[in-house]
Amino acid sequence: MFADERHVAFEVTWSVYQDVIDAHQADQPAEGKKIMTRLITSIQSGVPTGLDELQSLGQTMKRRRDDILAFFDHPGTSHGPTEAVNGLLEHLRGTARGFRSIVNYVARCLLDAGGLRPLIHSLL
Repeated sequence: MFADERHVAFEVTWSVYQDVIDAHQADQPAEGKKIMTRLITSIQSGVPTGLDELQSLGQTMKRRRDDILAFFDHPGTSHGPTEAVNGLLEHLRGTARGFRSIVNYVARCLLDAGGLRPLIHSLL
């Protein structure tokens, strides 16, 4: 499949994806951090023309470099709590089509995601 010129975009994107997986599955956090550092450096400028999504990813990874690499300094951390809140907000976004005021929408998000409960704030 990669021998065909029509699949260059797929090959480059797949390669970046595999590097991210390799970094997160590395045996040692330092090794994963090295892989991710190399990826961030290479994706900043080494993306072929026409791969706008990958170029955007490279810019985001460059901008958030310190945050991304901090994952490897704190092994065993989980994005679970963040993803749980995001899931609630995505559900709300899908069902809250009638909000005309951003203030009401934000208040509804906080209510649905538990942001107004003291327990949530004490865990931050």
